[in-house]
Amino acid sequence: SLVPLEYTIPLHVRDHFGRPVVISSGYRSEAVCEAIGSSSKSQHARGEAADFEIMGVDNMQLAMWINKNTGFDQLILEFYEPGDPNSGWVHCSAVREGSRAQVLKASKVEGRTKYENILLI
Repeated sequence: SLVPLEYTIPLHVRDHFGRPVVISSGYRSEAVCEAIGSSSKSQHARGEAADFEIMGVDNMQLAMWINKNTGFDQLILEFYEPGDPNSGWVHCSAVREGSRAQVLKASKVEGRTKYENILLI
């Protein structure tokens, strides 16, 4: 069954920052995931993940707050460029059991997406 992500992390984020959360991607069918170059096994296809940001809040600051204050499964700071607070977005997932508490950064390297572990303090 779907994890009610909309009732968890984005609401906590909205309440803390006092601003609307702009979700650019939430649930996607397996077919849509594959059509956009993602995996059919993506957490988006299970309704467990969302990509979002808050206008006027640096995405690094947003990711750091989520890391310290929520029970996420996976947190990815996607395509963030230091010095450009509006760059990229945050991918966050939640699961009912067995959370990995995995924190990653996604960047483009030679046209491919590269994921690496990062430490957010």
